[in-house]
Amino acid sequence: MKNTLLISALVALSVLFSLNCFMFPDSYEELTGKLKSEKIKLETSNTNGFAVVELFTSEGCSSCPPADELMAKLQQESQNQNIYFLAYHVDYWDRLGWKDQFSSNEFTVRQQQYQNWLNLYVMYTPQFIINGMTEFAGYNETTLSKKISDALVMKPTSNLELIAKSTDKDSISIHFKTNEIQENSNLFIATVQKEAISKVARGENKGATLHHVQIVRQLKGFPLNEKEDNLKVAKPTNFEAKNWELIGFIQNISTGKISATAKVNLM
Repeated sequence: MKNTLLISALVALSVLFSLNCFMFPDSYEELTGKLKSEKIKLETSNTNGFAVVELFTSEGCSSCPPADELMAKLQQESQNQNIYFLAYHVDYWDRLGWKDQFSSNEFTVRQQQYQNWLNLYVMYTPQFIINGMTEFAGYNETTLSKKISDALVMKPTSNLELIAKSTDKDSISIHFKTNEIQENSNLFIATVQKEAISKVARGENKGATLHHVQIVRQLKGFPLNEKEDNLKVAKPTNFEAKNWELIGFIQNISTGKISATAKVNLM
């Protein structure tokens, strides 16, 4: 009995230590400095592979700014590659003194879906997920680049094409085309604000000015019943075409796997 209690205590301490490693970093300035001094190297091939990089983050989390900085750095250094970035601001940090202006319970629910799909015990920020199939915690540049490289060398079996027009006053018209319809798959359209700056007045990041990129403002899923069709999504508040883009992806809603993706600017 004593041995069982001792083992349980050691496991609990180990979990708390690992959580502390990414939820309570040494310092934002120190970590940001490390990120700026390194160079990401991504291995690619001629398979036309892609990587959908989803980041679950929050302005109320002290560990999140380095992850946001890492995603922005990678985006800048990989502009000619098939890498698609999506930052979801969850809302469960909002109760701790600072409400993230970009947060939504919708994105918390999406992270909960990944918790089920990937058989994870806990939810946390920052969390990166690649192509809906692999994840890791924190802001380790080497780990992120390795997981993205692994995704880029995988040969895709599906394709997706998007055309979008924002001529309507309240909505964006989208025409999509894919080469196959897979069972249990939805087409998701993310409306993405390319960048924004926030000054945090309270909470763990009090006094920090945070630069965000690829902020998902809304995510809509549509059952994939046809290989080609038209659909619409609502325009977000303060929409200005040059500052936004749409990223679409086909995802299996039973496993989380993303099989195809595409991006379109709204100019």
